[in-house]
Amino acid sequence: MLHPMLTTAVKAARRAGSIINRAAQNLDVLTVRSKSANDFVSEVDRGAEDAIIDVIRKTYPDHAVMAEESGQSGQSEYEWIIDPLDGTTNFLHGMPHYGVSIALRHKGVLTHGVVYDPVRNELFTASRGAGAFLNDRRIRVSKRAQMTDALIGTGFPFREMADFDAYLKMLRAVMPKCAGIRRAGAASLDLAYVAAGRFDGFWEFGLSPWDIAAGALLVSEAGGLVGDAQGEPGYLESGAVIAGTPKVFMQLMQTIEPFVPARLRTNAGR
Repeated sequence: MLHPMLTTAVKAARRAGSIINRAAQNLDVLTVRSKSANDFVSEVDRGAEDAIIDVIRKTYPDHAVMAEESGQSGQSEYEWIIDPLDGTTNFLHGMPHYGVSIALRHKGVLTHGVVYDPVRNELFTASRGAGAFLNDRRIRVSKRAQMTDALIGTGFPFREMADFDAYLKMLRAVMPKCAGIRRAGAASLDLAYVAAGRFDGFWEFGLSPWDIAAGALLVSEAGGLVGDAQGEPGYLESGAVIAGTPKVFMQLMQTIEPFVPARLRTNAGR
């Protein structure tokens, strides 16, 4: 039996997914605007977000919400962290790799998470202490222990261009040490793929809490490790995340650590 709060998240994610799937049939008529360089929002993002918040508010009207398009609303020890369409750029180009990400944080601790891929109808769910699942089937991170055998996911720092040189150094360091690197363009799905064993590791900087929250819980509940640029738990605050199987996580972190910008270091300013 799913926890009632997770059931609400699943219902909201599927509602958003149906809006996204309908819109995917008519991409040429969408209204799109640019929030900033390389960062787009469409009426679908907003419609999907409204649908998610509507489902949550009907069941939990007193809970707080942190959502990508509408921002922060309400004050509560329960906070929903929502990305209605992660991978908007993929979606707008008809590239079938994007998802809905919904997480719940209670007193600052992630307790439930859903990442839903409406194209493949893949529903990734996790509740703290109860494991991670894909369409009701238990998932675990892969058993790969060596980075030389690992398929690693990543994302370009397309918003934080100041970090691009540092990122290229990391990419140059990681590439010869792994089996391959993929840049799919939706961090929440990338983290879900780590949880499902499709990726063995993942790293990206310049993210927002709604990109990371649900996927991070999936990875940890699937037996993996998640941390910030130095392996510490502050990834939601810093926007820098590393994830992977326990051994690949450590090797990946050690490989990129020398190139991490000073502002992303856990001990910066101490």
